[in-house]
Amino acid sequence: MRLVSFERDGKAALGIREGEQVRVIGSETLESLLARGVDLVGYAREHASQERVPVSQIRFLPPLSRPPKIICVGLNFSDHTSESKYEQPDYPTLFFRVATSLIAHDQPMIRPRVTDSEGLDYEGEIAVVIGKGGRHISKDAALSHVAGYSVFNDGSVREYQFKTPQWTVGKNFDGTGAFGPDLVTADELPPGVKGLRLETRLNGEVVQSACTDEMVFDVESLISIISVAITLEAGDVIVSGTPSGIGWARSPKLLMKAGDVCEVSVEKIGTLRNVIADESAE
Repeated sequence: MRLVSFERDGKAALGIREGEQVRVIGSETLESLLARGVDLVGYAREHASQERVPVSQIRFLPPLSRPPKIICVGLNFSDHTSESKYEQPDYPTLFFRVATSLIAHDQPMIRPRVTDSEGLDYEGEIAVVIGKGGRHISKDAALSHVAGYSVFNDGSVREYQFKTPQWTVGKNFDGTGAFGPDLVTADELPPGVKGLRLETRLNGEVVQSACTDEMVFDVESLISIISVAITLEAGDVIVSGTPSGIGWARSPKLLMKAGDVCEVSVEKIGTLRNVIADESAE
């Protein structure tokens, strides 16, 4: 099932995407439903109305606008590790995003106006949404904790990312974390989203392309490893890593500028599209 969060009459709403239409469910958010332990597919079927809205007429919101935690994974494709000139770590490289950085499908991704910023880089990734929390989750049980999957573009202000050994600031500028458009429930996809093609396109040109089987740490490993230290909560998002092809590693660098169109597609999940816009001087 494809669930869509969108704005309706100035308020958040939830619906089921059915082709080019969205069937309205109601106003309770995915964050709230997951926190209550609701089975998303069953709830959607029970509460879906007969009202349908054309996709072309809705304003998308991120599937979850304020997840309890957004845990990102760096260096999870060995080819990206190599192009970034790091040694491949034997433990996931984890950092956090904040909710104020999130934007939705078809909303502008913001290139910040800091004077020393050359640009904004793309990182196409898969977002894993936790449906059932826990700690010390075994790898065998990990996928039963997943509610669904979405697409993410981990927009990175590289100069700020590398100002210190910690990447946090460069990964958290407002308006740089694109997320959506749909949350596809786990039952619709291969277990652990194995065998799916992930691609990023900049102005129509493919700049990243990889199979999820190339991930160093697969989805179940990430959930199990993270939960050794951190209690995962329903609604948490794990952004699972990007393959090679980032703009910063190219010569010359290929960084995004105002007017560029960046699209991240994941087979069976969908396409996330954002136009780059310069931050207002106001």
